[in-house]
Amino acid sequence: MIDTLVVTFPQDAKGRPYIADALQGTADVVYLADLDDDQARAAALRNATVLLARNTAKELRPHEPALIENARLIQFINAGVDFVPLKVFNPAIPIASNGGAYAEPMAEHALAMVLAAAKRLLVEHEALRRGEFNQGKRNRSLAGGVCGILGFGGIGLATARLMQALGMKIHAINRRGASDEPVDWIGAPADLDTMLAVADVLVICTPLTPATLGWIGARELGLMKPDAILVNLARGEIVEEAALFAHLQAHPKFYGCIDAWWIEPVRHGSFRMDYPFLTLPNVIGSPHNSASVPGTGETGLRRAVANIRRALAGETPLYLVGPDERMM
Repeated sequence: MIDTLVVTFPQDAKGRPYIADALQGTADVVYLADLDDDQARAAALRNATVLLARNTAKELRPHEPALIENARLIQFINAGVDFVPLKVFNPAIPIASNGGAYAEPMAEHALAMVLAAAKRLLVEHEALRRGEFNQGKRNRSLAGGVCGILGFGGIGLATARLMQALGMKIHAINRRGASDEPVDWIGAPADLDTMLAVADVLVICTPLTPATLGWIGARELGLMKPDAILVNLARGEIVEEAALFAHLQAHPKFYGCIDAWWIEPVRHGSFRMDYPFLTLPNVIGSPHNSASVPGTGETGLRRAVANIRRALAGETPLYLVGPDERMM
């Protein structure tokens, strides 16, 4: 019996060939959005070998998660799935995020933010607008410094490669405290303090889980160099909002580069900050658009389906989200 991939989110005529090409005939594809009848949807979910989803809270009807009985994997197209209710599914069914799917553009975004901070580009741009020509003001060189990467998966690795090209040393944290990739130092989460103390740049690209919620607070920020550059590409909630704002106020040479905010439209329905970060000269903000480049959709689909093929082949999928890592 041939395997079946059920896609829970709508796909247009452009996206469907990408899925078919990436599957290479290893499974039939059923698009749930094409099925209006409750019985047809129920049959598709019961027979699904694998699901490909974006946000099952919106794509599945309230009673439908319980119908998914035989799936070998629920694969999400998103790199971050903390805002999706995952605890409604049978915990025996593996769930995978699309970790690292958008790594390259996100790494470029991190590099752009770090260079803008180190070279004081926005500060001096505004000074020029005021008629000030601060040619004698020093900016910073990144070569020879330490880039700390919190979360050494696909995004962390892509970021490391760019930072290494600038001559930075790479210190990284991942769950197992080891990596086959070339780094100058790597540790486990328990070693975070060691990395924070030496980092000239800290790039946060770890998933939001119960363990990483509020991981960077006042104590952790206090361990960092007073002129360090913090970049958050992941989730705002990994850093305590009040603590970061207070630290930025107290340390004007410390930079906060924020792409991931605490309240965002996609996850929360609106954009809001409880502290006026954008009034501070040592903050660079962007609207969580680090992965928003042409071709992102195709890349994400192909990488998600590549992980699905691993499951169909009996291999262990990448970027599994364990039951204890599910936020909802």
